[in-house]
Amino acid sequence: MKSILKNRSYDYIIFLALFLVLLPIGNLLGIISVNTISLWGRYFCFAIAAIGLDMLWGYTGILCMCQALFFCMGGYGIAMHMLLDASGEGTYGKAIPDFMVWNQITELPFFWEPFHYFPLAILFAILIPGLFAGIFGYFIFKSRLKGVYFAIITQALALAMWLVFLRNETMLGGTNGLTDFKQLAGLDLTATSTKLILYLVSCIVLIAVYIGAKKLVNSKFGKILVAIRDSESRIRYTSYEIKNYQLSIFVIAAVIAAIGGMLYVPQTGIITPGRMDVKASIEMIIWVALGGRGKLKGAILGTLLVNFLYSIFTSVLPGSWLYVIGILFIVTVLYLDQGVIGLPQQIKKYFSKQKSAKV
Repeated sequence: MKSILKNRSYDYIIFLALFLVLLPIGNLLGIISVNTISLWGRYFCFAIAAIGLDMLWGYTGILCMCQALFFCMGGYGIAMHMLLDASGEGTYGKAIPDFMVWNQITELPFFWEPFHYFPLAILFAILIPGLFAGIFGYFIFKSRLKGVYFAIITQALALAMWLVFLRNETMLGGTNGLTDFKQLAGLDLTATSTKLILYLVSCIVLIAVYIGAKKLVNSKFGKILVAIRDSESRIRYTSYEIKNYQLSIFVIAAVIAAIGGMLYVPQTGIITPGRMDVKASIEMIIWVALGGRGKLKGAILGTLLVNFLYSIFTSVLPGSWLYVIGILFIVTVLYLDQGVIGLPQQIKKYFSKQKSAKV
C-alpha cells in the first residue's frame, strides 16, 4: 500500500477511493440521493470499459470500434440470469421469460439453461466475449489488418451484431432487449442497500482493473505493446510474434469491457441492442480521446467527465448534447492532443514559450 501511495502513477486510486466514502456518507446525511449514487456507479462501469479500450488504442495503437459490443455481451450474460430468476414460479429450469411467452415460445432455448446458475452466468458472461474476441481477432491479426482497415472491419462487426441482436429469432429480446429484473444473488434490486452495494462493487472493481492495467502496461508485455504502436515494422524484424501480442490485448480489452457490462446492467435495469451499436463504440473512443489516450487515468477522467456533462445537458438542454460532444471532440483533436489529463502540461509549456520569447 505504501508503494502505491508513493507512486504518482497510482494517484487516481486515492481520487477513486474518495468516492467509496463521500457519496455513501452524503446519502446517509440526506445530501445525495440513491439515484445519484447509482448514476455514478454506471459511470464507473463505463470507465472500466474505457480502460480496456485505452490499453488497446492508447498503448497498442489499435483503434477498435466494437468495444461496446463486448460491453453488451457481458451485460446480456448477467441479464439472462436475472431474467430467468424473475420468470416466476414453476418447475426449476422450465419457467421462461415473458417476452418468449409473447412470441409463443413454449420451451426455454438450450443456450439459456446455464444462466439459471449465478456462478455459471458470471463465468459465461466473461468467457463468451473473450472467446468471441479471440476467434475474431485471430483471423484479423493473422491477415495483418491495421489502421483504418481494422477500424472499419470492427465497425462492421458492431453493426452486424447489432442487427443480429435486433432480431426476435435470436431469442434475446429483440429491439426491446432484456429488462424487468427483480433480484441478483438474492438481493432486491430496488432496495437502497442493493444500489449502494452495486455502486461500491463498481468502484472497487474499477480501482482493481486500473491497478491491474497499470501493472500490465508497465511490464515487459506493456513495453512491447508500446513498441508495436510506435514502430510495428521494426518489431517485425525481431523475434516477437506481433499478432500474438495484438490478439492478447484485444481479448483482455474485451474481457474488461464485459466485466463493466455485467456491473452496468443490474444498476440500469435494462440492456438493449442500442447499447452495442456503432455510435456507442464511437462514444467510448471520444471518452478516451478527451481524457487522454495512452494514460489510463485519462480514460477514467474522460469517461466520468463526458458522462457527467451528458447528465447535465440532457436535463437542462435536452436537444443540445450531440452538438456539445461534437464540439468537445473537435477541440480535443485540434488543441488537446494529450487530452484533458495533459492540459496542465500544455499550459505550462505555453507559458514557458511565452516567457522565453520575451527574454
